[in-house]
Amino acid sequence: MTTDTLPTPIQDTPFDTALSERYLVYALSTITARSLPDVRDGLKPVHRRLLWAMRALRLDPAQGYKKCARVVGDVIGKYHPHGDASVYDAMVRLAQDFALRYPLVDGQGNFGNIDGDGAAAYRYTECRLTQVAIDLMAGLDDDATDFRPTYNGEEQEPELFPGMFPNLLANGASGIAVGMATSIPPHNAAELLNAAIALVDDPEADVLAFVQGPDFPTGGRVVDSAAAIAETYATGRGAFRVRAKWHVEDHGRGTWAAIVTEIPYGVQKGKLIEALATIVNDKKLPILADVNDESDAEIRIVLEPRARTVDADTLMESLFRLSDLEVKVPLNLNVLDAQRTPRVMSLKAALQAWVAHQFVVLERRTRHRLGKIADRVELLDGYLVAYLNLDRVIEIIRTEDEPKSVMIAEFSLTDRQAEAILNMRLRSLRKLEEMELRGERDTLVAERQGLEELLASEALQRARLKADMAVIRDRYGPETALGKRRTEISEAGPVREIPLEAMIEREPITVILSQRGWVRAMKGHIDLASAEALKFKEGDGPGFAFHAQTTDKLLLAAETGRFYTLAADKLPGGRGFGEPVRLMIDLESDTGIVALLPVSQAERLLLAASDGRGFIALARELVAETRKGKTVVTPRPGAKLRRVHPIGPAHDYVGVIGDNRKLLVFPLAELPEMTRGQGVQLQRYRDGGLSDVTSFTYAAGLSWAMGGETGRTRTEADMNAWRAARGAAGRMPPTGFPRDNSFGAR
Repeated sequence: MTTDTLPTPIQDTPFDTALSERYLVYALSTITARSLPDVRDGLKPVHRRLLWAMRALRLDPAQGYKKCARVVGDVIGKYHPHGDASVYDAMVRLAQDFALRYPLVDGQGNFGNIDGDGAAAYRYTECRLTQVAIDLMAGLDDDATDFRPTYNGEEQEPELFPGMFPNLLANGASGIAVGMATSIPPHNAAELLNAAIALVDDPEADVLAFVQGPDFPTGGRVVDSAAAIAETYATGRGAFRVRAKWHVEDHGRGTWAAIVTEIPYGVQKGKLIEALATIVNDKKLPILADVNDESDAEIRIVLEPRARTVDADTLMESLFRLSDLEVKVPLNLNVLDAQRTPRVMSLKAALQAWVAHQFVVLERRTRHRLGKIADRVELLDGYLVAYLNLDRVIEIIRTEDEPKSVMIAEFSLTDRQAEAILNMRLRSLRKLEEMELRGERDTLVAERQGLEELLASEALQRARLKADMAVIRDRYGPETALGKRRTEISEAGPVREIPLEAMIEREPITVILSQRGWVRAMKGHIDLASAEALKFKEGDGPGFAFHAQTTDKLLLAAETGRFYTLAADKLPGGRGFGEPVRLMIDLESDTGIVALLPVSQAERLLLAASDGRGFIALARELVAETRKGKTVVTPRPGAKLRRVHPIGPAHDYVGVIGDNRKLLVFPLAELPEMTRGQGVQLQRYRDGGLSDVTSFTYAAGLSWAMGGETGRTRTEADMNAWRAARGAAGRMPPTGFPRDNSFGAR
């Protein structure tokens, strides 16, 4: 067996150690070579390689477009061995003016839209670089940055871009690595450069004096306070509240519509319209009647109110809470610093790191230029020697077999000078050329002196850097179409919880629920004993009837102990027999209904089960948000919720009577206030259970309905005979108490 065919030796390594080592390598690769941008150029490797490949194809702004397929092929073949889809997706984002504040790719064709539609395939689209990308890559030919071999060692690629465009903060970035993530919103380049110019002179300058806040490509409004924005930038973590821009459009005769012209960054307009339509269809916002998308090149979303009396601010405040017309854009300034170490920076630290990088670039470009000048001056000196001894040089070239060595020995030339003289064309041998060469040499010598002074003086470097930054700032200044600030910074309060009453026109109604669970709402407060109120299907009869308002929320209690919530304005009309209430809530057909009453009828409710146990609950805490309702009372096996009694504000005693016709009264204070449970024993029974329960004011006595059509009540003023501790058995009620053991009609 040859050594080439020997099997790989097996290493005995603990599994957890091997796994952790390999996972660490993967995690570091994801962090440093895929997901986090570099603080110096704000790019991830895939973006850097895309722009580098386009530069190599000479796709300058003044040149023609090339197919994106050509660029993607070069990138994945030479620099980035990943899938073509991921590379093309990265290129598409660089070309989208609604995704990038300063696009780096000039796309021709379908590159997607703000509705959320994707780009066409790369065989159909074309691209070239923008001026922003050119500015970002400026200095690549001047040794301003290091190069490294590509993955296969056949090519070279830059480690980062040295250009004087603050891309990290101007265009932002987002990415998820292993154990960390980054999210940087875009900012205004002119503001960033003004802050950078201030930091050049004073590293402790206040950058927030120049940077107002994020500047999104889709505009909108940042509504955070100045203190909140400052805190977010100081820590490098936080979020910005971004709202859509809107205005009221008068349609005449008192009618109007709210027009949204800019939506928050990162929100797809198509999904936003769908969400707004769902709000209308599900009647989540009663004051919103319709939504229409009338957008073309500009965004125009028309929101129509239910009535002309609707308050526009109330409508929009509600939509800010219910939809993506207001979103939070996160800031997590987690980047790779100059040592390629991931860390979270403040806004000021990120700008300081970028300024420090520009000082390094300035020094490297200056030294590179000095090297070029030295090379050129060396050649010019050789040319001048040739012109001063032109006849002798020609003679040497014509007569000598090795003219280069002879010229080097005779005229003290360097090898490069002699080679350059031998490579000169005959047409260059003009007398006038000597004057041009001397002029060029003098110019270069003067430039060299200036560059050497620049390297020796920190003050000159600061002045040069500020001047260069000012040129870029003017190119993207507020007076230019690209540089003009798009996002308004104006503080607004937090989104208010708009009460339902503010969205619904308050009107009186009469709510009627039959014994079989058919519910209807009749307009106005009608007589509960009228023929219209007592109209039911054959075999059905009255269950609950009361006066309410359209703004009320109604509590429906089932014998299982679950409470459901109905909106009074959504009840079916009073014509006919109504609709089954079980279509509105998830209530089983064989489950009895114990009570139906408005939440506003009483602040507290006395809940009692058939086994004599009960407690007090706050009415507002019984409101359920879903069709499934909320479990409040959990009766013991065999027991059911029997009574839901509103407690009057002056009531201080409880009256409870059992099926055994025993009456007991005790202080209301002996009952606990709970949100869920079985409660405590109200009355003790040997046989049967609880029949009815009520609350009353002890000083006024206990009253009960006499029954019949008279509507008379009777009051027992002295209840001392029935007063006992909670949980007692009680005694027979006063003479004349109803035989049905009930305190009154329900």
